[in-house]
Amino acid sequence: MSIQMGFRSLGDLARLRDCKRRRASSWDRTGGNADSWPFEKNEMKVLVDIKGAGCIRHIWMTIGSNEEFHPRKCLLRMYWDGEKEPSVEVPVGDFFGMGHGIFKEFWSLPLTMSPRDGRAVNCFFPMPYANGARIEFLNECDSRLGLYFYIDYEEYTALEEGLGRFHAQWRREDPTQGWDTDPARRSIPQEESWKVPNLNGKENYVILEAEGKGQYVGCNLNVDQFELQRNDWYGEGDDMIFIDGDPMPTINGTGTEDYFNTAWGPNKEFCTPYHGITLGHHPNYLVKNSVYRFHIEDPIYFEKSIKVTIEHGHANDLSNDYSSTAYWYQTEPHKPFPRMLPVEQRLPHPMNIPRPIKKT
Repeated sequence: MSIQMGFRSLGDLARLRDCKRRRASSWDRTGGNADSWPFEKNEMKVLVDIKGAGCIRHIWMTIGSNEEFHPRKCLLRMYWDGEKEPSVEVPVGDFFGMGHGIFKEFWSLPLTMSPRDGRAVNCFFPMPYANGARIEFLNECDSRLGLYFYIDYEEYTALEEGLGRFHAQWRREDPTQGWDTDPARRSIPQEESWKVPNLNGKENYVILEAEGKGQYVGCNLNVDQFELQRNDWYGEGDDMIFIDGDPMPTINGTGTEDYFNTAWGPNKEFCTPYHGITLGHHPNYLVKNSVYRFHIEDPIYFEKSIKVTIEHGHANDLSNDYSSTAYWYQTEPHKPFPRMLPVEQRLPHPMNIPRPIKKT
């Protein structure tokens, strides 16, 4: 008999279900208070290796480390149903919603970073599996760290049909290849530069490229605008989503700020269940910015493939540091992920004051 995962809401809490709640955690097996797992430099450990059918419902972690950028130096990998290639491979900070190698307090429906200083991270994405689940943690810091964690899951006799497997993938392009650094084009007046066309999205930043049947449920995007490029800001870059091999965008947007459900040059940090600005938005949107958008109520479905892209500035005119984490569900097997960047290529740029590009 399979167990229906069902929905979770206040109205559904009275519904009785036939399953068992389990938890894997870092608790001190001696009964003492040494409740963290130690990780040496470059050490990987399996946090949980579950047999049978079930669904992970909640993950909480906190890392004991003072090393700079350790949220970007540590990796999470997740495997479902005995697969050899991970369905999740993301730096820890980015997986829980914040880029740039930092933790910072924010909240959303599926992800939170809680006090103190955002260092208690939580994930509520359901992660079903029919025949086992394994989660690995890799420390690529230069020093030893301690990891505290809970992994809360349900144990079923069998998994219901029709459930996709959870996936998350991190990408980075540093820098994006913008045309506004060309002195000849930089002299174009802004009103003329905005007429430059980009209809096919060929040079867009790629957030996700997946094959199979599934649904895209959101992303976080991190932009380090380390030069002030006078013709634009990154919020003018349109989202373009290609579904099932369409040669032209199936879904066209009107700007990065619009895709992340803000408008008119947002200049403050804020959080909602489905979208928010978690970092930055300084004057002229310089330095480091982070935003998120979750398609919880409006998943984007695909039968064969999906490619989620966004322009880096209007018509891809800007050259900045872009990184992102995409979240989606799909059938297996999934398309192999791009090779994870070595740790030195994952590190963010120093928090320098940007330099305006000189007029020519």
